[in-house]
Amino acid sequence: MDQTHASSPLAGAVHDLATEVVLALRSGDHLATVCGAAGIDEENRTGIAAVRVIGADLLLPSVLHGRHPHPGDVAVLDRAVREFPPKPDAPAATAWSHWHMISTLQRMAPPAPGAAPGTCAEPDAAWLEEAPWQAFTHQLSVLAPLAVPAAPSAVQRAAANRAVDLSRGFVRAVRRRDWLQAAGAGRWLAAIGGEPATLGLERGLDFVEQMGGHDPRVTLHVRAARLMAEARAR
Repeated sequence: MDQTHASSPLAGAVHDLATEVVLALRSGDHLATVCGAAGIDEENRTGIAAVRVIGADLLLPSVLHGRHPHPGDVAVLDRAVREFPPKPDAPAATAWSHWHMISTLQRMAPPAPGAAPGTCAEPDAAWLEEAPWQAFTHQLSVLAPLAVPAAPSAVQRAAANRAVDLSRGFVRAVRRRDWLQAAGAGRWLAAIGGEPATLGLERGLDFVEQMGGHDPRVTLHVRAARLMAEARAR
């Protein structure tokens, strides 16, 4: 990631943006702008593309801390939705990510009339039901931003029905040293529960963060998992 961060402007923008999301998750400061801290505004094309990569996790600090998002972040996420709609032949995960960005905007900060993206029906999720557990874990890790409370979807229901498969995938990702996939799977398990007690999810997430923490996206998923686990334990 360090080499990619140095050589690619988009990778660098994603790295910086994810870092700022992590800082906001840790501080709970809903008054600060994540995009502003990362030097991203509505006219920054590379920054907008980075927001498209991060997806609805741009507003994750507000979602998990139960506070209103910064208007600047809402505006940039709205711009990313409008600038980068999925193509007709886009992968299912891309369609779901786009749907989740729109639904998060509508849930967290309904824009003024005329400025909001239109309503968006859920994409198909039947393909998840029959996917082998390895592929299922991979796809769910890509869709980790959907692993948030109070945001029901067909993807979330599929995850809840296959918690054991996700647990197997989490262990496999750790053994393969795929820290980003492990963090995404762990975040889903923290959101839905139902993992075997023998998994040791809390310790596993600590290990994933220790080994993969050079990538702020890993830290983002682990921090989100901890916040959701703490909320469930209350």
